Amino acid sequence: MTGRVPPASGQPAGRGQQPGARVPAGRRVVLALGSNLGDRLANLQAGLDLLCGGPGLTCSALSPVYETVPLGGPPQPDYLNAVLIAATDLTARSVLDRCRAAEAARQRVRGEAWGPRTLDVDIVVYGDVISGDPQITLPHPRAHERAFVLAPWHDIEPDARIPGCGPVADLLAAVAAAGVRRVPEARLSIPACSSQMAAQG
Repeated sequence: MTGRVPPASGQPAGRGQQPGARVPAGRRVVLALGSNLGDRLANLQAGLDLLCGGPGLTCSALSPVYETVPLGGPPQPDYLNAVLIAATDLTARSVLDRCRAAEAARQRVRGEAWGPRTLDVDIVVYGDVISGDPQITLPHPRAHERAFVLAPWHDIEPDARIPGCGPVADLLAAVAAAGVRRVPEARLSIPACSSQMAAQG
């Protein structure tokens, strides 16, 4: 399976967000969200609300929604995925804690490896930090080979790079993208309070 997902020409990036949206002051962070249990879209939106609703994380750009075939693990439903770009004055550990809190709020159960989940939130990059800390490896150690991260991210930030790995566009062109498709009818939105903060920044 080879090829890449077509660019998102003519596809909206989410309510009120445009590709290449300006990230306000603060360290840039890219988060990947996924869900394949329950109301997948509602889980993603609830995750966004929790991530962007608290202090310290100003969300500025949100990708279209993609549906993807699971990679590895037991037989399970397809995922909905999206990528969020934000600025933060939080430490990487604090951002991770925010991600885990959002997962817990949607009753994420950590059981079987690569198993299904109501909500999964990963830190893809945190500024230009490269760290082998086993508690929070940065950038995400597998993001560079995952079309379900690269494709939505490329839609909103075509010139993005993963520190130590290279341009997202080149990485996307090199991975198998079969089983990854954009879902135009599935819409997410950045919470209004976070959008306003970004505009004011």
